[in-house]
Amino acid sequence: MVDIATRVYNHKWKIDPIVRSLIDTDFYKLLMCQSVFRNRPDTQVTFSLINRTTRIPLARLIDEGELREQLDHIRTLRLRRGESTWMRGNTFYGKRQMFSPAFMEWFENLQLPPYHLERVGDQYELTFEGAWPEVMLWEIPALAVLMELRGRAVLSTMGKFELQILYARAMTKLWEKIERLKPIDGLRIADFGTRRRHSFLWQDWCVQAMQEGLGDAFPGTSNCLIAKNRDLEAIGTNAHELPMVYAALAGDDASLAAAPYDVLSDWHEEHDGNLRVILPDTYGTRGFLDRAPDWLAGWTGIRIDSGDPAKGAEIAIDWWKSRGEDPREKLVIFSDGLDVDKIETLHAQFSGRVRVSFGWGTLLTNDFRGLVKDDALAPFSLVCKAIAANGRPTVKLSDNPEKAMGPEAEIERYKRVFGVGEQERVEVVV
Repeated sequence: MVDIATRVYNHKWKIDPIVRSLIDTDFYKLLMCQSVFRNRPDTQVTFSLINRTTRIPLARLIDEGELREQLDHIRTLRLRRGESTWMRGNTFYGKRQMFSPAFMEWFENLQLPPYHLERVGDQYELTFEGAWPEVMLWEIPALAVLMELRGRAVLSTMGKFELQILYARAMTKLWEKIERLKPIDGLRIADFGTRRRHSFLWQDWCVQAMQEGLGDAFPGTSNCLIAKNRDLEAIGTNAHELPMVYAALAGDDASLAAAPYDVLSDWHEEHDGNLRVILPDTYGTRGFLDRAPDWLAGWTGIRIDSGDPAKGAEIAIDWWKSRGEDPREKLVIFSDGLDVDKIETLHAQFSGRVRVSFGWGTLLTNDFRGLVKDDALAPFSLVCKAIAANGRPTVKLSDNPEKAMGPEAEIERYKRVFGVGEQERVEVVV
């Protein structure tokens, strides 16, 4: 097993770049990329880094030269032969050759496009512009680089023995969580922690701990490189990015109202089974489900990623019943701000009423809260989102207005089109 503390102490080693592979990313990114490659390959999209936790002065903590070095390194990465073989020949969600030959040929020749970086006050402005299938693959590595460089800035002030104790405490903290999860009958929980992880080495350690501690209750990880290396299932479906861009491309209000369903219609043509999972909260869960076509009720399940998770699950259950579906056969994936207390509560509340699953993110792979002075390693809310498509701004409303994004006038227009009324504000944990 890797001695993480020693590797961190010597983190300048070239064997430890922050991102070491084009598949050091979330599985849903590759699935979405193939869909975009097929359906909207020429759309020009801009992605931008957004630090929701503005009290964290990233530009004061992270050296710009070091940041550029890591980003430049990512642009040198190419898909390796073994990685290509894994994608071309593996079985994902029961389907062989999930990725088409045309997409794989494109991916095998991909170099991520240039980035734009400048300092604005105490923050960095980091943007990516270009063809949608290319620039979308910057999101996860960009987040991983910023999160880890912030951590390295803190860790660089610590001695070798201090680092050993820090990681021993963090390991103990995670193992105690695993011990609490073990007794939960029927638990299904996957790692969704790539985007805001403490580091690659730490995420890999967390995945191995979950494997040993939870066994079959831990089916896999969203991280493709770790899934490949640890012979685990790669877990993931789709994200808010798709409806946000489709909506931005809509020419009028009627097309805008149809955009979230156009996304899933394209997805329906490509995927079946457990990949048919609805993410309904981009423009409000209740309104999305009320207007949804009947064929969506036949999909496998729903992922709940904002707002009150219990409330969201109840809305989904009522919707399935109203469409003549048995909720006990449906899958509900909880994935927002999870930690053990919330996992225990939601499992107890919904087990037996639906098939319950969890995508555990930041507080699995980056819970160093309370372990260093001034809580300097506590995770924070950093996102990288599509902000424009073909020159038009994107909008996200969410079930939690704290997560809303976009120009104010467009937000109000989207609220009108999608019938979104008053919303309950919920603190964004990570």
